[in-house]
Amino acid sequence: MDHGDHVSLLRNGVGPGDWADLGSGEGAFTLALADLLGPHARIYSVDRDGGALRRQRAAMERRFPEARVDYRQADFTRPLDLPPLDGVVMANSLHFVRDKRPVLSLIQSLLKPRGRLLLVEYDGDRGNPWVPYPLSYRSWERLAAESGFVDTRLLATVPSRFFGAIYSAVSVRGETAAGPHPGQRGSSSR
Repeated sequence: MDHGDHVSLLRNGVGPGDWADLGSGEGAFTLALADLLGPHARIYSVDRDGGALRRQRAAMERRFPEARVDYRQADFTRPLDLPPLDGVVMANSLHFVRDKRPVLSLIQSLLKPRGRLLLVEYDGDRGNPWVPYPLSYRSWERLAAESGFVDTRLLATVPSRFFGAIYSAVSVRGETAAGPHPGQRGSSSR
């Protein structure tokens, strides 16, 4: 896959506003976000690997020097200190998580009402040492609904020599999902 493939996988799911790329690695999809969103959006790039984030920053400065990217070395399976987001991209990162529901709950809490989760995954349900816990689009539809996401739809697919195809899908935070963002005021029983 190249930059054009990354952009085409995201193109029909990305909208204006502030986005995060969770498990961004060296930034292939962060670069695609910067290309699609332009310099007015804020992108939060989150990965555990500080070296990957440094390489990503260098690539971003070369290709999209006007992009506003906030690099965060953090584990996306734990609570993140981010503002309410219009969207989250998880590109080939959710397949490293065995129990996906707690992570999806965290993502719900990061999204503004009707915020989008844009998932890019291998279209298979059997893993291997490099992709331990993939989920097919059919499995994603089910898991997304069980996790409070709505309006899930397939966006695009590209061939993959490993699993046959990589797909992108968008799901929307449901109105009753997650409650207030951690930085927002909400009702409390204290």
